Amino acid sequence: MHPFQHFLLPGFNQVAADTWANDERIVVQPVFFNLVPDLPTSLTDLTALQKGMAKMAVAQGGALIEADVVPVGGQPALRQIIKVKLPNQPHGQAFLGSYIVPKATCSAVLRVQAAESGMTGQREALVMAKVGPANYFRPHPYGPEGDGGLPSHVADDAAYDAQFPQHPLTRVRQVMAQLAQQVQVHPGFAALPPFAP
Repeated sequence: MHPFQHFLLPGFNQVAADTWANDERIVVQPVFFNLVPDLPTSLTDLTALQKGMAKMAVAQGGALIEADVVPVGGQPALRQIIKVKLPNQPHGQAFLGSYIVPKATCSAVLRVQAAESGMTGQREALVMAKVGPANYFRPHPYGPEGDGGLPSHVADDAAYDAQFPQHPLTRVRQVMAQLAQQVQVHPGFAALPPFAP
């Protein structure tokens, strides 16, 4: 029995085992890990969690855009969005969103992924033209732990999603918001002991 229930959204079709996608090539994957969660700290210490997750994203050559703790199916979950370079391509990025519901000895992860295609970097270029290069790049919001991978900049802010409704980052946020409203967690999984590092 998979921990996540009711995660199917309109327009998504199963394309592989535990993998659903829509016409925009947005991918949703519910994943169960039967091992102790690889999280730097518990969900109750948000600041340490954000710093730790930012460091992990840098180690992957990417950057953590945002991380917070939200309820999913009545369970506390780490919600995060990471950006990474597209593999084997000179330009473009993929945006990886996830809800991680950690337990003492296992975790359930609901992933949402979307990648740039065609003309890449438009959102970044237009926002930079608007705010100016001096106001575009910024220190990582979760501290120096987040620096060293992909740069932190204002174009990733949710405030710009409305101007770029088809951008993969916008769509990842939207799909994650839709999922959070309807996903339920299997009672057996919900009853497991909580994660405590």
